[in-house]
Amino acid sequence: MIVGFRKEHELSSDQEAGVNRPCDTTLRRWALETGVKAIASTSFAPYSILGRYRIIKTKRLQQEANGAEWNKSVQGFTKKGSYPMKWSLVALMSVLLGIPAAGVSQQNQPVSPTAAAADRSASAPADTSQKAPVADSSDTAHYIIGPEDTLQITVWKEPTLSGTVPVRPDGRISLVLLGDLPAAGLTPMQLSADITQRLKKYIQDPSVSVVVLAVNSQRIFLIGEVGHAGAIPMTAGMTPLQAIASAGGLSPFANSKHIYILRGTGAAQKKIPFDYKKALKGESKQDVSLEPGDTIVVP
Repeated sequence: MIVGFRKEHELSSDQEAGVNRPCDTTLRRWALETGVKAIASTSFAPYSILGRYRIIKTKRLQQEANGAEWNKSVQGFTKKGSYPMKWSLVALMSVLLGIPAAGVSQQNQPVSPTAAAADRSASAPADTSQKAPVADSSDTAHYIIGPEDTLQITVWKEPTLSGTVPVRPDGRISLVLLGDLPAAGLTPMQLSADITQRLKKYIQDPSVSVVVLAVNSQRIFLIGEVGHAGAIPMTAGMTPLQAIASAGGLSPFANSKHIYILRGTGAAQKKIPFDYKKALKGESKQDVSLEPGDTIVVP
């Protein structure tokens, strides 16, 4: 009887389970379809179910590893982030803290007297009392025409009025239509303006240019105990020492201590002493600037 009761009880249990089994199967099928649709709507849709599980599991493991790495401690302080991130933050904070300190030290650094003097000289206004530089006689724009110079005078579109003109010893030149007019003592630009003004009587809007072809008036003369006595062309800023060297130097019988320079003519003539040996030593008193027409006498 006991065995029959157990079988009957098990049969009734199976029947009850069989009655409930269709409902359980429907719920499971609905849950499975819902999960498949949810996974199909994500980026894991191309993979199989096993592949999707592996991907999800791998990402979960990576997140857990990152979380464990993120919570590690450095020098007793618990901070979020990996070792490279933490050390980069430490370096960045050191740089940021060092910038203000460097600025303060630079401001507190004492300024040397030399630098302060240089700053004052740079900020000081320019001295307007300085003399203007003297024009170089070799500059054709400021060259002073003298006797025996040769000029090229060109009148635009007037070949009969153009040509090469020498300056006579009296300092004058001769031109067609204009006759004689002064040229010595003028610059080429001044002489060009003078000729232009005079030609307006004969030509409408004349254009005149003056060019110095040969410089024969800028000369000095040497006589006495030198290698080559006579006239030599004078260059800009020529000194007596340079002039003597251009003439071949002193002879063995020259008295180098009693050399003198004659400047001017007649009653206005001046005698300027010059010591050759002192000039060789570089004494400033012997720095004499020569002028056209000077005569250096070497006894």
